[in-house]
Amino acid sequence: MTKWFNTAGPCKPDIHYTLPTSERLPQLKRLIEQENYFVIHAPRQTGKTTAMLTLAQELTASGKYTAVMVSVEVGSAFPDQPEIAERRILDAWQDAIDCWLPTELQPSFLTNGNPPQRIGSFLKSWAETSKRPLVVFIDEIDSLQNQTLINVLRQLRDGFPRRPQSFPQCVALIGMRDVRDYKVASGGTDRLNTSSPFNIKVESLTLSNFTLEDVKSLYEQHTQSTGQIFNPKAINHAYYLTQGQPWLVNAIARQVTEYLAEDVNIPITVDLINQAKDILIQRQDTHLDSLAERLREDRVKAIIEPILSGEELPNTPEDDRRYLLDLGLVIRSKEGGLKVANPIYQEVIPKVLSQGTQDSLPMIQPSWLTPTGELNPQILLETFLDFWRQHGEPLFKSTPYPEIAPHLVLMAFLHRVVNGGGSLEREYAIGSGRMDICLRYGDVVLGMELKVWKQGKPDPLPKGLVQLDKYLSGLNLDTGWLIIFDRRPDLPPISDRTTTEIAQSPQGRNITVIRG
Repeated sequence: MTKWFNTAGPCKPDIHYTLPTSERLPQLKRLIEQENYFVIHAPRQTGKTTAMLTLAQELTASGKYTAVMVSVEVGSAFPDQPEIAERRILDAWQDAIDCWLPTELQPSFLTNGNPPQRIGSFLKSWAETSKRPLVVFIDEIDSLQNQTLINVLRQLRDGFPRRPQSFPQCVALIGMRDVRDYKVASGGTDRLNTSSPFNIKVESLTLSNFTLEDVKSLYEQHTQSTGQIFNPKAINHAYYLTQGQPWLVNAIARQVTEYLAEDVNIPITVDLINQAKDILIQRQDTHLDSLAERLREDRVKAIIEPILSGEELPNTPEDDRRYLLDLGLVIRSKEGGLKVANPIYQEVIPKVLSQGTQDSLPMIQPSWLTPTGELNPQILLETFLDFWRQHGEPLFKSTPYPEIAPHLVLMAFLHRVVNGGGSLEREYAIGSGRMDICLRYGDVVLGMELKVWKQGKPDPLPKGLVQLDKYLSGLNLDTGWLIIFDRRPDLPPISDRTTTEIAQSPQGRNITVIRG
């Protein structure tokens, strides 16, 4: 039977390539045997729902448990009307039970049409009449807020001491965040900051990204099914770009196998993987879109802004840092410090943040292209200087992150340059004090570095030349741009202070220094 790479909703093993749940969360069966309640949290589209649906089916098929996955998402429309929310939730649970369990394992009160109207009594009655110990996985728990959320958590805590005879042997809460991050205040702006309404949990587990071996195994399933080969370098590159984020791993493979190389006789190469990556970034599919939405939140901004500008992280609450880790936006790097979770997000974030500025750009004729469609770096430089003198300052107001307004305005301009014909790669990191950019257009590769001159700091030129040397050496280039944004107070307007000069780097490269 034909199988596909899945990028929407839970995987179905009969039609999708999947990886075994037991390998991704090996400790779950032991926790269930020990009658534990626990939390599983991981970013969107990492395979939580797929994993728990599969596990529930495995547990039921073993003959040892009655296990089912249910969702509370339908209750999220009623954050302060717990009674209505519960009725909707229990209706949805009945449908899930009817779908996933054979009739003989369904609670008898469903067949006689008189189900309890509270979650606690529903689970109590079912556990008491069930032929096997009951295991319930509750998905989308963090979609609930306020009174409704607390009401559900308290009923679970209340029933916990009566397990397994009069309450489920195991309950797992599944969502994007750990219990302490569930939203409870009016409007859902404040967080629980405690696990007390569910202080019975024994562990909070997270579903990690795929390893390189997992990616190989997933892609190998496609090769076995169709004969289409993934070149080993292509697999390594897909892993590097995604860092094993499950949705991205599947989305890249789907793009390649269904659109770019539909003919199974075409082997999958690094070049095809890169094309797929560019399409995903350009299209900004659902997953990338929902991630982009988060960038507007103040506590996300407080951490992403310094990462983008290469500044030190200010004093941020541990909770906020954990929130970004839980969202999967950043990771703790082995070298120390937080960094954006993978190269694809690294490109998406500045692109999203500069979108408003791109939409505000004046009409710019692509005078930097030769009659044969090649990029002329010298004309590009002149066009950029004209653009910067005329539009730099007014466009700062269009950026959502004021601290890195110059970076975002430059990004918007460069996106206009590569639109449809080239690509941009960016490197940035906390504490590095810079952002590196590589612009590729046809045969032209242009390396540049952005630095900011802040009040009370020395001219960043000497340090910038050393750093740019290192970056250009990696790109195998002997020339590049160093752009220094002067953000010190009381300066003349940008139109008067934008200049260029040629400087020699320590390694003897001719560097175009742009000051603005």
